[in-house]
Amino acid sequence: MRRLRELAGRTPARRERYVDLLRAVAITMVVLGHWLIAVLDHDPAGRLRGHNALEELVWARPGTWLFQVLPLFFLVGGYANAASLDSYRARGAGAGEWLRDRSGRLIRPTTALLVLLAGVALLARLLGAEPTQVRTVVWYATIPLWFLSAYLCVVLLAPVTYALHRRFGLAVPVVLLGLVTLGDLGRLLAQGWLSYGNYLFGWLAMHQVGFAWRTGALPMRPRVGMPLLVVGLVALPLLTLVGPYPTSMINQPDQRIQNMSPPSLALLALATAQLGLIVLLHGPVERWLHRPRPWTVVVGLNTVVLTIFLWHLTAVILLAGALDALGALPTPPVGSTAWWLWRIAWLAMLTVVLAALVAAFGRIELRAARRAERRPGWLPAAVAHTLARPGPRLLLIVLGFGATAAGLFGNSVAPKEGAGYPLGLPTGALAAYVAGAALLRLLRAVPAAPPG
Repeated sequence: MRRLRELAGRTPARRERYVDLLRAVAITMVVLGHWLIAVLDHDPAGRLRGHNALEELVWARPGTWLFQVLPLFFLVGGYANAASLDSYRARGAGAGEWLRDRSGRLIRPTTALLVLLAGVALLARLLGAEPTQVRTVVWYATIPLWFLSAYLCVVLLAPVTYALHRRFGLAVPVVLLGLVTLGDLGRLLAQGWLSYGNYLFGWLAMHQVGFAWRTGALPMRPRVGMPLLVVGLVALPLLTLVGPYPTSMINQPDQRIQNMSPPSLALLALATAQLGLIVLLHGPVERWLHRPRPWTVVVGLNTVVLTIFLWHLTAVILLAGALDALGALPTPPVGSTAWWLWRIAWLAMLTVVLAALVAAFGRIELRAARRAERRPGWLPAAVAHTLARPGPRLLLIVLGFGATAAGLFGNSVAPKEGAGYPLGLPTGALAAYVAGAALLRLLRAVPAAPPG
């Protein structure tokens, strides 16, 4: 705690603390939302299984409007990436070096999760576990990784999209909004291929708004926040309760179209309302964050924010498995009084389990934020010289980002059941991710050639 207070005390006066708070709030809401809707019971064969409570609690689906905060990640990501790009360019560093360094904190903690899951899955298979069940467990633990595949793509494009923002400002998210609209029309007219770009366009739109916040193109004033809030709050019910979009802001199997994957106009309407509220609260919250105690808590959460996100569903698996093994896992009917009361104890126990996981694995994220790689001794000097050259270096960085994003996306779209996964993960997707992560690690260990 003393170390955290020292870290919080060294915060520059000009830092936008509100950004860090929003990141912490977003991760907390995602974790609580996933934990609340997680239902664990048994199949006819007596095996543990899980599903989404909203499949049964249809009336509760508008509650996802409170917990769907993924647009906030891209908003604060845009702000943070713009600030970081400005800092690198002020030092004379290029986009390649920025991408190389940005990859470290994202990929190291993710690699730790995947390696551990793959090892446990292999051990479980060797001990005779049923292959389909192993895959299902690993699939559930890796649900958060679909977000990282999208975010890695957005980060890879950030040097280009930031340049577009500098040139065209808020016209860029407006164009992206139009592209999302076109994609949604395609879905509604049974031309689903038109919506494939929405997987990127929707998140890029919020990322661009983060750029606008950083550069001042989006004034954090009530005269801006109130219209955004009103437009979002009017558009959201019109699109969902009156229009063709579902009320759930997370994917449901019975929905004709989904709001989250890919992002829809309804999700962007929700994001607009959230943005309006954020703008309205900016002044008083920023002043509150200059108090030592709340700011220290925010700093503490942000030092392990990715670890919390990556491991929060593993906590569900560990707790449910332990309670089931002890014969102490309650399975009341979903929506009953007993089920809602069980949610209280469930959340409390999951918090303890996740805290233990963060204590064990959070140091990986901390090291990733501050430790530089060392050049491997086996690397020939000629190869190191080639890797240091700007052209090959940038190309390999892009390939590394692409491979890791493709690997994470490949796991997310693969079936959640199946016997053909010896490590619990699609072999091709895992190989792509490992290759990309290894390449980026190598590039972080090789210094770039000096300019000129």
